Amino acid sequence: MRYRIFLLLAIVVVAVLIVADIADREMMSPIPEGHDTVFEVLYGDSVYAVAAKLNKEGILPYPKIWIWYARLSGKAEKIKAGEYQISAGKTAMSILDDMVKGNAVKYTLRFVEGWTAAQAVREIQQAKGIVSTLNPEDNDIILKSINADQYYHNVEGLFYPDTYQYTRGTKDRDILQMAYQRLIKELDEAWHSRDEDLPYKNPYEVLIMASIVEKESGVKKERRRIAGVFVERLKRGMRLQTDPTVIYGMGKDYKGNIRRKDLRQPTPYNTYVIYGLPPTPISLVSKAALYAAVHPVLDGSLFFVAKGNGYHVFSKTLEEHNAAVRQYQLRRNHGYRSYPTCKGDACNE
Repeated sequence: MRYRIFLLLAIVVVAVLIVADIADREMMSPIPEGHDTVFEVLYGDSVYAVAAKLNKEGILPYPKIWIWYARLSGKAEKIKAGEYQISAGKTAMSILDDMVKGNAVKYTLRFVEGWTAAQAVREIQQAKGIVSTLNPEDNDIILKSINADQYYHNVEGLFYPDTYQYTRGTKDRDILQMAYQRLIKELDEAWHSRDEDLPYKNPYEVLIMASIVEKESGVKKERRRIAGVFVERLKRGMRLQTDPTVIYGMGKDYKGNIRRKDLRQPTPYNTYVIYGLPPTPISLVSKAALYAAVHPVLDGSLFFVAKGNGYHVFSKTLEEHNAAVRQYQLRRNHGYRSYPTCKGDACNE
C-alpha cells in the first residue's frame, strides 16, 4: 500500500515538473515571426479575454498556459489597459510583464506658449487615442475636472505649455491636470524668486503679466524689457495700452485688425480703457515669460513699438516713442512681420 502511494506521489510530482517545464518553455519562447503588431487591451478586459485575443492573432499558441501562469503569479488582476507593441523577440512572459507594468505605446502632444486654454483643450481632444470628456468652452467644469484651487475662477493661463506623453484611453482632463500642476509649480517658483518692489499683490497677477509679455514678443531676450515697461506703467498709474489684451477682449469679433473704435470699446480686457492688469491671463505662458514678469528690466522705458522684423525699439519719452512710430509703423513695407526669422535660442543672440 505504501509503495502504491509513493508511486502515485512520484507520478504526480513528475507530471507537475513536466507541465511546469512545458509552461516555462512556452512562456519564454519568442513569439512567431510575422506577428509584429500593436495590441490593445481594453478597460475591463479579463485575463481570459486578453489571452483569447492574443491567441486569435496567432501570438499565443497555448493561451491556457498564459492564463494559468498569470493567475498563479498574481498578475492576472494587474493587467492594465493600453496599446502594447508586440514584435519579434518578445515572449509570452515579456508581453505579460509589459501589460502588468503598463509599458504601453506612448503618444505625445504639445501645448504652445501663447495659446488660449480653449486651444489647448481642443488640441488634446483632436489627439490620437484621447477620450474627450470636456467642453472647451465650459470654464467651471474644466476648473472642477483639474481640481483647481478655489482661488482660480477662470481656466485661462492655467496650463503650462510643454510636451506631454500619454497612452491610448487617457482622458482629456488627465492631460489638463498634468499641465495645471506643472503651471502651479513654475508659478510658485517664480513668485518666491521675484525681485523686490514689484506691483503684484499675488502670484495670479504675475501670471497675468507673464501672459501679456508672452503675447507681445517671441524674442526671449526682449521679454524682460517689455515686462519692465509694463511694470513702470503700473507703478506710475498709467494704462498698459497693450494690443493683445484688446484682441483677447474682442473674442470672436476680432477679424485680424484692430481699429480705432476697438481701442475705445470698453471690455474688461481693454487696457487702453482700464487701469491696471486685466482680470485674467490672456494666454498660456512659458517659463521665460514668467521669469520676465518677476525679473523685469527697469530702465525707465515707458513705451515700445514693433520694428517690423520681430524686434522692438524702446523709448523713455513720448517724443521718442512718436518718432519710433513714425519710423517703423507709419512707413511699413511689404516685408513687415510680427515675429523674427530666427528660432529658439538663436533669438537670444
